[in-house]
Amino acid sequence: QVQLVESGGGLVQPGGSLRLSCTASGFSLNDYTVGWFRQVPGKEREVVSCITSGVDLTYYPESVKDRFGIFRDGARKTVYLEIDNVRFEDQGMYYCASSDKHTLQDCRWPAGWSDWGQGTQVTVSS
Repeated sequence: QVQLVESGGGLVQPGGSLRLSCTASGFSLNDYTVGWFRQVPGKEREVVSCITSGVDLTYYPESVKDRFGIFRDGARKTVYLEIDNVRFEDQGMYYCASSDKHTLQDCRWPAGWSDWGQGTQVTVSS
């Protein structure tokens, strides 16, 4: 059974750092484009980063570009999302998604991904 699992969320203070992990069972993430998305109540899910399969091209929206980092650990078959200098607006449920078809261009949208995890909650509070 194919399953994505996110971990690493929790309570973090503004200015702190966080590392979220996305792992897969049933297949290797090394061969897939992976996206990280954030969703807050009442709003649509939005991309915060993605990394393509193969050459590991990365994308960040301008709102997070200087503080978020996505990278792949091939040995662990895990994709990480690091968040530095956490802000209140980073709060939300973070989901990872995988696709064997998404390019760097279309990974910016929540449509068409093959699999999604259940999410990990990030709460920002001082």
